[in-house]
Parts: sequence; structure tokens; C-alpha cells
Amino acid sequence: MGKILGIDLGTTKSAIAYLEGKTPELILSPEGHRLLPSIVAFTPSGERLVGQPAKSQMITNPLNTISSVKTLMGKKYSEVEPYLQEFPFHIIKHGDDLLRIEINNQIFSPEEISAMILLKLKDAADRYLSDPIDSVIITVPAYFNDSQRQATKDAGSIAGLNVKRIINEPTAASLAYSIDLKKKAKIIVYDFGGGTIDISVLDVQNGIIKVLATAGNTHLGGNNFDIALTQKLTHEFANENHIDLSQDKAALQRIREASENAKIELSAVDECEINLPFIAESEDGPVHLIKFLRKTEFENLIKNDVEQTLEICSRALHNANLKIHDIDEFLLVGGSTRIPYIQQKVKEFFGREPNRKVNPDEIVAMGAAAQGSIIKGDSKDILLLDVTPLGMGVKTFGGAFTRVINANTTIPVSRSLIFSTVEDNQAEVDIQVFQGEREIAEENKLLGKFTLLDVKRAPRGVARIEVTFSININGILNVSAMDLSSKNKKEILITQSGLLSKEEVEKLREEAKKLSELDLKKRETILKKNKVINQIYSLNQLSRGSSLPGEIKGEIATLIREAEREIEKENIPTLENIEKRMLALWQKASSLSGGSEPLPGKIDPTMDVDLKTKSSSGKEKKEDTKPLKI
Repeated sequence: MGKILGIDLGTTKSAIAYLEGKTPELILSPEGHRLLPSIVAFTPSGERLVGQPAKSQMITNPLNTISSVKTLMGKKYSEVEPYLQEFPFHIIKHGDDLLRIEINNQIFSPEEISAMILLKLKDAADRYLSDPIDSVIITVPAYFNDSQRQATKDAGSIAGLNVKRIINEPTAASLAYSIDLKKKAKIIVYDFGGGTIDISVLDVQNGIIKVLATAGNTHLGGNNFDIALTQKLTHEFANENHIDLSQDKAALQRIREASENAKIELSAVDECEINLPFIAESEDGPVHLIKFLRKTEFENLIKNDVEQTLEICSRALHNANLKIHDIDEFLLVGGSTRIPYIQQKVKEFFGREPNRKVNPDEIVAMGAAAQGSIIKGDSKDILLLDVTPLGMGVKTFGGAFTRVINANTTIPVSRSLIFSTVEDNQAEVDIQVFQGEREIAEENKLLGKFTLLDVKRAPRGVARIEVTFSININGILNVSAMDLSSKNKKEILITQSGLLSKEEVEKLREEAKKLSELDLKKRETILKKNKVINQIYSLNQLSRGSSLPGEIKGEIATLIREAEREIEKENIPTLENIEKRMLALWQKASSLSGGSEPLPGKIDPTMDVDLKTKSSSGKEKKEDTKPLKI
């Protein structure tokens, strides 16, 4: 059995980890970084960039660069419409209130974009590890609803991953922290990331981690600070220069990036400079944005948001029936907890120092890898008991929301309630499934609906309909309804809450596979071109630095001109042919010049790279290079 890896699919950054012995280790990205920016971009030529390369060109290509896609997962268009101005890329309504992202006239779902990030993480793991990847654990914010969890699972499926488990980020973090799991303790996990805030209250004793309660906000994170600072700078610039930058996507992206950098800098200094030359053009010439920002200004800007996180802490404690003095330890998780002001306010709230033993950016992926070890059976001394974050129930007569499963119920769980009919001789019953904490059903999130037919006719209130909710270990819901008189039953697995059908997920998985193969083909072309370029250099050096016959020098010059033309065409068989001819000519010319050692730039033919993809059986797979149609 191969390894089960842990993946933290974050709003701003993602990470993948594995367990080496009993120690979780992060796998470096292809660029050598421990964290991968959760960014995907498409260049004008159609090339797809993921991670650091995508982030590096955000300013010059804002419309075709997708960031913070996690905040769109499992959402309908109407849910995101009020926040559209926060996204530089184009979000459109598709079909019946579905949300899609339009880039270069191509349509993508948020799950597809997330799958591209997961594919990059998977590729990094494939290169690094000798063992095959059996499956993965993907973490989600504790306050993610059923739709968002299903969408995350779908993204993993599109990326070709076997998603073994979806677990909550704060719970994963608790597994990786240096906590003595044998002692009895009440622990708070304060998880403040780029896009979400999650507070979880845990009870730890005898190797069992039980989640007592969770609370959070999926619209509040470090990105909110960047947006607030961007709006402040844009407003001040408009007042000073009478130029509105709010509609200039490229300028806004520059300000947004500068705001993020200022936020990071102010964690270490009391004042920083924001310097953006040539941000706009006026009648008098170019205009620059130059500002000095003090730490106190930034803290005033984020004060209300930070207070809101403390209110969420109070709510989580209330849900767990605990007081602040009952908490033995609290853990800081997520990049936003690096901000000194947040550390100070949380420390004041809990009246104690936080546990700082592990990097807050990396802890979630490490914990997910530890959970993989538990599932695999390598770690048998820890048991993790998680909870569902929100209540789940049905719409009953008059529009009320009747909970079948309450918030903060330990999962997996199955519960039933008996309902009846509201009309005489009613032959069918509509079951509408909602998730949320509002008392009116329509104010909550509709997860799905179905109709139970052939109900035994009877006076109103006589028929007995048993509705059963079952939540699995991933927090994903199955609902069934049965007429207890006729034993007629119907059930629904709430997979459509992820907004992609099973067929769509399968289609996108195949397309992602093709994209991966196309990427491999591009890489092969690049390496072939680089080989020919190096051989051009070698032949040039040999021709210039030796007393070769004029005929040989003429052959070299002709072949170099041909090679330079073919490099632009990127035809692999032709490049391979030229490579062989150049090697033969170099060997011939080298022997005539009396040289025996390879010259600078020479590619040793024994160091050729085999780029053919192999399946687990060792047989070669044919590369599919047909253009992708979406």
C-alpha cells in the first residue's frame, strides 16, 4: 500500500505533506518552495501557469490570473454576486445560477481551477517520493458546508486523486501540534487563514481528540485586510490626484499586491513605504503612488475584523458549554496569525500565551499527513472525532426549518425523525434538505430535494414518513425518506450540492489528464529545444576557435541556420533529427580540430532525459496531444 498524503488546499497558499516515520514532512514545490501560491494563470499564448510562475505575472495579466478560488468553491452565482468587485478575473452566471470563471473565452468551474493546483502538488509529490501515492487527505475550513466539502472532493477527483477523507483544518492542526495527547486538556484552535476564520474547541484525553464545537466565517480572512488597505489607498489617491483607479484592473492588482506586502512587512517594522511608480497618467504626465503606512494605521483598519474573530471564539466556547478559564491551551494556525496585533488581541482574550511550536502556515498539511497515517493503521494510538459545523434538516409546513442533525454533532452520525402529511389523501411528499442555523428554511443553504411517491393515502396527520439523515466521515450527507405503512423508500446522496454532476466530474477528470499530458509534451519540447540551442553554441565555439577547413565551417553555418529556424517551429521529430546531425557534425569537426573534450554548452548524449510517461505496470502510455476543448 502506498502513502496517504495530506493536502492543505488554502485560499492563498497550499501545501502537501507526507509522514516520514512519525514526523510529518512538507514536499517542496518544483520551484523549491515549501508553500505553493494557490494561483492559476493563462498566458496570451494559452500556456497554463500554476503557483509561483502564475503569481509572478499577476500584475501584467490580472484578467487571466485566478486567485482565491477557494472562496468560490461550492457557491452559486447569486451567493457571490455581491462580492464580484473583489475579483479581478471574470465571473459569470452559467445555467441555473451556477458560477463559472471565464478566461480567454474558455469556461472553467472553481473545481477545475482547484484541480489544477492539486495536480501541481501531486506532480511535486510524484517526483519526490519513491513510493506510489495511494490516496490523499484534503483539509477544509471547519465551517465549510456540505456544498463546499463536496466541491473540494470533486476537485480532487478531477485531479485524478483518490480522496480518502475530507477533514477540518483546525482538527488537522491539532494532530500535528506538539501536544501531549495522553494528558487531559481542553484546547482551542484559532485558525485564521487567507480566506476563512475557524475556531474549534477540542477535548483531548487518552489519545482521543474530540471536537466539542466549531464556529467560523467563510468570508473573513487575511484577504479582507488586503482589500481594506487597497480601498484605503485607492480612495486617498483619488482625493489627492482626482484619478479613480477603481476601474483599472492592472493598477488595482499592483495596489493589491503592494497592500499584501505592506501587511507582511508591518509584522516586523513600525512603518513601511508603499511605492508604486507610474500607477496612472494625467494631463501633466505620469502619476506615482507613494505612501508611508504606520503599523497603528493598519491595526485601526483591521480592528473590527479582529474583534469579529473574538466574537466567534466566544460563540464556539458557548456552543461547547465552556468558559475561557476552562481552556488549557490555545493554538495559532494560519498565516494571518503572524500579525502581531492579532496575536496580542487573542492573547488578551484567553489570558495566556499561545502554543507557537509549529509553523502556522504548514501545520494543517502536516496534520492531514498524520491523519493519513491513522487511517492507514500506522498510528494506532490516536482517535479523531470530528463534528458537523452546521445544523441539517428539512423544510416543514409553513417554511420552518426542522433540524434532524444539530450543529456540532460528532460524525459519522445517522439520525431519523418522523413526519406526517398536511393534506387528506396526500400521495406524495416533497423533501427539501437545508443546512444552516436560521429558523426559516429558505434563509439556509438548499442542499437538495426529492419527492417520495406512492405514499399510502390517509387523512392528514395519519401517514408516518421517516426521514433519515446520515453524515459520513467526510461530513457529506445522505438523506432517505420512507413511508412506514407501505415501506416505500427513496434516498438521495447530496452530491449535487457540489454543483457538478458525477458525469461532469468524470469528464473534467479526463480533460485534466489530457492537460497534464499536454504539459508533459510542452516540457519535452522545451528540453529538446534547449538541447539544440546548447549544441548550436558548441558548434559555434568549435567553428570560431579552431582552424577547421572552410567546407566544414560552411556545413556548420548551414546546419545552425536550419536549426534556428526549426527551433521556432517546435516540431519534436525534426528537432531530434537535427540534434543527431549536429552531434555527428560536432564529432566530425572535433576530430579534425584535434579536440577530444566536450566544449562548453555540449550536451552529453548519455544524459538524455526519458520523458515517456509510464503507468504503474511499467508499460508506456501513448501521449494524447489533441487540443483540449472546453
